[in-house]
Amino acid sequence: MTRKLILSACALAVCTLAAQAQAQAQADAPAATSTTAAADDGAEKILVTAKRAKRVSKGATGLPMEIKDTPQTISTVDRQDIEDFGVTGSNEALRLGTGINVEQYETNRAAYNSRGFEIQLTQIDGVGMSNDWGTVVGQQDSYLFERIELIRGANGLLTGVGNASGTINYVRKRPTNEDGGEANVTWGPYGSHRLALDYNKVLAEDGSWAGRLVVAREDEDSFLRGLQDLRSSVYGVVDGQVGEHGMLTFGFSHQRSDQDSPMWGSLTLNYAGGGQAEFDRSSSTSQEWTYWDKRTNNAFVEYRHELSPDWELKATYNYRRSTEQAKLLYAFVRGAGLNADNTGLVGWPYFADVETTNHLFDLNLSGEFDAFGRRHSLIAGVSRSRQETETLTQGFDPAYLYLPFPAFPYGDGVYPEPEWLGVQDKRDGEQTLTRLYAASRLALTERLKAIVGVNAIKLQRSGANRYGNTGAVGVSYPDTTETSPYAGLTYDLTPDVLGYVSYSTIFQNQDQADYYGNYLDPMKGVNTEAGVKAEWLDRKLLTTFAVFTAEQKGLATAMPTNSPVTNKGWYVPRDVKSRGFEAEATGRVGTDTRLTLGFTRLKLTGPDGHDTSLWVPRSTVNFRFDTRVAPQLRLGLGGRWQSDVSNGAATVHQGSYLLANAFAAYELTQRTTVRLNVDNVTDKKYIGGLSYGAIYGAPREVSVTVNYKL
Repeated sequence: MTRKLILSACALAVCTLAAQAQAQAQADAPAATSTTAAADDGAEKILVTAKRAKRVSKGATGLPMEIKDTPQTISTVDRQDIEDFGVTGSNEALRLGTGINVEQYETNRAAYNSRGFEIQLTQIDGVGMSNDWGTVVGQQDSYLFERIELIRGANGLLTGVGNASGTINYVRKRPTNEDGGEANVTWGPYGSHRLALDYNKVLAEDGSWAGRLVVAREDEDSFLRGLQDLRSSVYGVVDGQVGEHGMLTFGFSHQRSDQDSPMWGSLTLNYAGGGQAEFDRSSSTSQEWTYWDKRTNNAFVEYRHELSPDWELKATYNYRRSTEQAKLLYAFVRGAGLNADNTGLVGWPYFADVETTNHLFDLNLSGEFDAFGRRHSLIAGVSRSRQETETLTQGFDPAYLYLPFPAFPYGDGVYPEPEWLGVQDKRDGEQTLTRLYAASRLALTERLKAIVGVNAIKLQRSGANRYGNTGAVGVSYPDTTETSPYAGLTYDLTPDVLGYVSYSTIFQNQDQADYYGNYLDPMKGVNTEAGVKAEWLDRKLLTTFAVFTAEQKGLATAMPTNSPVTNKGWYVPRDVKSRGFEAEATGRVGTDTRLTLGFTRLKLTGPDGHDTSLWVPRSTVNFRFDTRVAPQLRLGLGGRWQSDVSNGAATVHQGSYLLANAFAAYELTQRTTVRLNVDNVTDKKYIGGLSYGAIYGAPREVSVTVNYKL
């Protein structure tokens, strides 16, 4: 009998065979259905449409397990949440997640932190390379993704390098087994508008091949003076069956992001004589001649082969190339702060082209085996990634450097564009990461499971890093060769309640140099966690409670003056420790009502035992709630509360605040839905991030979206 296993709707492409996917998907709904049809030759053909359950993830271990069975905290922002709350960018999507802080310190750059430390691990479909500086330029369009997974704690098994904060995994949309899709039109504040299309097409009569096209274009003005964003994204993916046991997936995406009048650097909100300045939310340091444009091409191919009913071989190749061109103006004070009349700012122009190319290859073997009378699972693999960066910086007439600004806030035309003199500086950098990894889930008893793993890495670097080389001339980056263990235990207290403990480590090369210009040793991240996960209401609601310690050993800490040896900033290694607990409830509380409620509390201390990194909120609450109040009407409320924060010098302070967003979706017909979104319902004025500076958050904004099912 001919069997064709068509796994064309695997959202993360982690199902090893249809029966396994079906068993994993009991949580919310039947995860797999099958139909039998007569083939032309009279043989029976079995078409299996495998769809992953929402609570199955490879996060934290690389093994496909239900989130309840994973000995680490994992939160999910799914497609429904992204659509309901009108989220179009990745930064806004991440703000919906429990335990994640988005530090938007400029209009085009942001940093993310979790458990007190910057997140330096970002993945797409479970593969990726570390983001060394923790800084993200621009936003990805959230319409490209089925969901976003937020795995908190050290995660050496996933990418091999990083810190003890967590991992963000973007799960791309994949083809499904039915023709259809949707089109969206959105009208937003300040004359902005957005068009989006998502369409799936089955390409073969027997359903063995399918393709999906996702397109989004957004033209957005801003509450900030002069700021304008144009973002367009195109993503296409095709997958299908190759022979009796193979499945091939390949895709390509292109994103264009143009930002006019961006802020490079943040607002200066402290006075030299003491006190904190207060400006209108629309205040900006930019000028009309500044811009920041970025182009990103991403291509991937993935092949998985069923070696036997229990084992699968998977090979993945990802290629990414991004180019940036930016004319920027940095406004800052050379003294302790603003003068009493709001003068004191001077300018630093900048014009550069940056090109970054990434290649990543991963090969792994995964499956299940029987031993000692029980069923176990295993994944083992090898990966190699290479990144090359080239930065060309334009020179300019020195007369345009440090020109004084008038009193802030000022308008356009107060700082002329310099006369650019051609390429003055060229910096090349490259890094190669090679790693071997393995993880296994062992059934010690019917209730007790052990998850053990190991990750061995070699990270090699040369040249300049992404934002410039801070070491002494002629000093090379030391290679990092380390091995990270992972260990966890889970115990089924009842069929619906599980207790767990886990321990994991991770390493990260550091770009900072010591007093003599020598690069610091790699930082070691350590995460220890214990918790309880429980399912309620016939497995519709999942609750998690965890206590944790996360430590960064040898973390680069800036010293207040330049080194006379190198005439550059210098750093010393110090240990920083985070301790706290997290609680989250997510799922359905009734047929038409969904709920997510998360709380994080932490204490962050330096080597002297005193509080450190004061810009990290010690307490945060995330919530989302939606319900159907009438057959055609759904209402929802979501938001975030955080405790007070201040910058490193404690000269700028932001008190605790609550941001609330609401939506109402009305189904005009079976195909047409109109949705109203109101962001920052109370019009709260707040400072959005203090890690690297200060910038005001957006005021109340209203948008309307029309969704049409194709």
